[in-house]
Amino acid sequence: MFLGHFAVGFAAKRPAPSVSLGTLFLAAQWIDLVWPLFLLLGLEGARIVPGDTAFTPLDFYNYPYTHSLAAVVVWSVRFGAVYYVLKRNRKAALVLGAAVLSHWVLDFITHRPDLPLVPGVDTRVGLGLWNSVAATVVVEGLLFIGAVAVYVQATRAHDNAGRYGLWALVAFLCMIYVANLLGPPPPDEKALAFMGLLQWIFLPWMYWLDRHRDGRQS
Repeated sequence: MFLGHFAVGFAAKRPAPSVSLGTLFLAAQWIDLVWPLFLLLGLEGARIVPGDTAFTPLDFYNYPYTHSLAAVVVWSVRFGAVYYVLKRNRKAALVLGAAVLSHWVLDFITHRPDLPLVPGVDTRVGLGLWNSVAATVVVEGLLFIGAVAVYVQATRAHDNAGRYGLWALVAFLCMIYVANLLGPPPPDEKALAFMGLLQWIFLPWMYWLDRHRDGRQS
């Protein structure tokens, strides 16, 4: 899932209005932001297998340290704890921890049964939404549209940068989604990892955007 994870970042602005959109996205996408590093280090593995599912040719055959349920729970607790230590905001820390955990929940819905529960245990789960392109696009699209609407309701632009920058970001994310859906797969595992690392470039944009929009206190 791509847009669905970003949807969590947008929607989390309502319960955590004091937290920057950049930090919310960092939490929601944390698992996929660190995963390419594990891939490049050889600690986890993925293969390009056209037809693996209808939606994506990626075979995630080994990613216990980033995508197992147990690992994601640990990442979630640590992320929230670090934020709490830095900001002393318990509610925001809980929201951010939940955003990290949401990544596994959304992956559980979309992936075929390839998500491990615990590192070293063979049991793998996944509901397989990716087996239908149409269903995946509809579900992700509705999540994304709804979440952007929540963000618009929860914030107020105080200049043109905040107003138009938001829609530029939304359009850019949608263009990447379409390009990934219709374009060729990456040539190999290494290219896949570097493509994954490109997601880090969104964060400065999101921090900048959020400085031009005021969060409405709930």
